[in-house]
Amino acid sequence: MLAVDSGGSGLRVALGTAERGALGLRESRVPVRTGARGIDAAHLMEQLVPMVRELAAETGVARPGTAVVGAAGLTTLGDALRAELPGALRREFGVGPVALVADAVTAYVGALGPRPGAVVAGGTGLIAVGTDLTGWRRADGWGHLLGDCGSGAWIGRAGLEAALRAYDGRPGGSAGLLARAEGEFGPLSGLPGLLYPRPDRPAVLASFAPHVAACADGDPVATGILHTAAKHIAESAAAVCPTAGEPHVAVTGGLFKMGAPLLVPLEEELAKRLPHARRVEAAGDPLRGAVRIAADLATGVLTLPGDASMVHVMTGTGD
Repeated sequence: MLAVDSGGSGLRVALGTAERGALGLRESRVPVRTGARGIDAAHLMEQLVPMVRELAAETGVARPGTAVVGAAGLTTLGDALRAELPGALRREFGVGPVALVADAVTAYVGALGPRPGAVVAGGTGLIAVGTDLTGWRRADGWGHLLGDCGSGAWIGRAGLEAALRAYDGRPGGSAGLLARAEGEFGPLSGLPGLLYPRPDRPAVLASFAPHVAACADGDPVATGILHTAAKHIAESAAAVCPTAGEPHVAVTGGLFKMGAPLLVPLEEELAKRLPHARRVEAAGDPLRGAVRIAADLATGVLTLPGDASMVHVMTGTGD
C-alpha cells in the first residue's frame, strides 16, 4: 500500500503492506503547486515517483496494491487531481484501488480514528473537520488569502504586519517582532519584493510564526496575536463538532508544536465553546491517517462516511 500526505509545507510518503503497516518513509519540503486548474497532478507525480522507487528498493514492496493520497485543497482545488492522478498512479505503480482524501480527513483518522468528534489540523494552513459517523462537516481551510484563520501563515502574516507597523511608527507595532523580522528577512523595505512573487508564500509566512511565539513572553502584541489565533481555531472546532453525546476533540499538526504560548489560550477557548466535548491528544498525524485508510481500503473494511469532495474512492474496475 502507498500512503501520501500532501500539505502546505511539502510531501510525505509511506510504503508498506496492510499486514505490516508502513515499512519506509520519505519526505519532500517542496509543496505541490496549484495553478489555474487547481492542484497540479503532474508536479505531485514528479516528486512522488523517485521517492516511491527508493522506498520500493528499500522495503521490497514492488507493487503497492492500493494508494491513498491525502491532499491539502482537495475539496476546493481538486477537480484536476481527481481526473488525472488515479490514472497516473496506476500507470506508474500498477496500483488497484485509489482513494483521494482531503488532508483534513487523513488528519482526523490519524488523530481520532473511527469515532465521533472534531479535529483541527493546523500547520501552514488550518482546517477543522468533524463527523458523527454519518457525514462530514468542515470549517475554514480556505487558504491564506481568504481564511486559514489561526494557522501558521495567519500568525506569521499578523506578526509581520506588527513588525511593519513598528517600522512605520504606526500604532499596534512590535519592536521585538521588527527585530526578528529584520533578522529573518533583512531590511523590511524589501519584504514585499521578497514575499509577493514567491509561489510558496504561505510557507514563508508560516516560517515567521515561531518568532511570534518566541516574543509572546512580555510582548503584548505577540501575545494578542496568539490569543486571537486561539479564538479562531476554537471557533472552527466548534463549527464542526457534533452537538450530541461526548464527542472527542483533538488538534494535530506542526502549528501546535509552538507550545504554551498558543496551547494555553487554545485550551481555554475550547473549554468555553465545547463544554460537552472530551479533549484528547491526537493518536497520530495525517500520514498515519493515510496509512490507516490505505490498510482499510486494501482489506475491504473502509467505513468512512462518503463525501464526493472529501473522500473519493476509485476501485480501478470501472469506478
